[in-house]
Amino acid sequence: MVSGPFDVCVSGSGAVAMSLALSLSAEGWRVAWARGAAPAPSRPDVRTYALNARAIALLDRLRVWPSLKAFSTPVADMAIKGDGDGHLTFSSWSQHVSELAWIVDAAHLERLLAEALRYAPRVDIVAPLQGNTPPVPAHLLAICEGKHSDTRSALGIHFDRRDYGHAGVAARLRASHPHHGLARQWFRSPDILALLPFHDPEPGSSYGLVWSVPHDRARTLQAMPPAEFEAALNQALRESDPVAAEQVGTLVLASEVASWPLALAQASRWSGPGWVLLGDAAHQVHPLAGQGLNLGLADVDTLVSVLRQARTTEPWRHAGDERTLARYVRQRQWPAMAMSTLTDGLLRLFADDRAPLKVARNAGMRAVERLGPLKHWLVGRALDA
Repeated sequence: MVSGPFDVCVSGSGAVAMSLALSLSAEGWRVAWARGAAPAPSRPDVRTYALNARAIALLDRLRVWPSLKAFSTPVADMAIKGDGDGHLTFSSWSQHVSELAWIVDAAHLERLLAEALRYAPRVDIVAPLQGNTPPVPAHLLAICEGKHSDTRSALGIHFDRRDYGHAGVAARLRASHPHHGLARQWFRSPDILALLPFHDPEPGSSYGLVWSVPHDRARTLQAMPPAEFEAALNQALRESDPVAAEQVGTLVLASEVASWPLALAQASRWSGPGWVLLGDAAHQVHPLAGQGLNLGLADVDTLVSVLRQARTTEPWRHAGDERTLARYVRQRQWPAMAMSTLTDGLLRLFADDRAPLKVARNAGMRAVERLGPLKHWLVGRALDA
């Protein structure tokens, strides 16, 4: 155990917490990791993440990406379709990048981060927090506990949460035709269906499913026998896009089906004297843009950068200095709010079945498709959330 106070106590057990602890260790800070007792998973983790360029760059600096890359799938192109004739297409070549994103296995990412932390210098694993009090003295408490953060509640921070009345349904799928690195998404009103190209279980022809549906429908889908679920999914795909259905082929389940409630949320304060929020503890967005973890890893990247700069230019300030933390908040609050506004606006726009809005939203998608500079700007924002 390090004598004297730690620089930072990181509370949380997910990818954001582990990435922060590793990043701080690499910068030479003394870190206490209050990871807590991870609950035993009741079923296999079927989540997939679409990681953008900034997230990949962070994981590469942490030396995690080379191992993770071997089990990940690049997204070369993306096709988005409205509930009429509206559509958008994005490609890596038009953005002058090698890929738009990488689809990674959530459980594999967390295993690699945990393994890296076993060998990280200057990181001590400590007991979980009791209330909002770190188990060891630390200048800064970094709260990365997710959307149900007990420490955030103990600090009296209001978490403005609005339930969408939808659940995210996830599974691993095998397709009868290859995916060619193409990610697909359909705004179907009221649900949103996404197929993310993946390597497992069948390299080149597997997908991660993310299907946002009303709660009642999610419960029905999750209770279905596999054959019935597959029939419902393939029928939804044919109804949404007969051409794409032919290109994808028949989808069959390759895992259990999982679901979780979806909401929009924002903490009333992100920092204070000696404490700071990151990731889902600070903000929660709809997964339709695949930016949830990207936002959290960008929080990590920004906080470490701000602390590094403060240590260089104002070495008398410790890691928990309120002015230093306010710089982090200024840099991260706007991107998170912008992404929240975008995803919330799109969801609300496509949830309205009134004919004039349906015509307008699909016309808007067609207009954006024709405006190359606007498309380029939109993808650029997603690549660097």
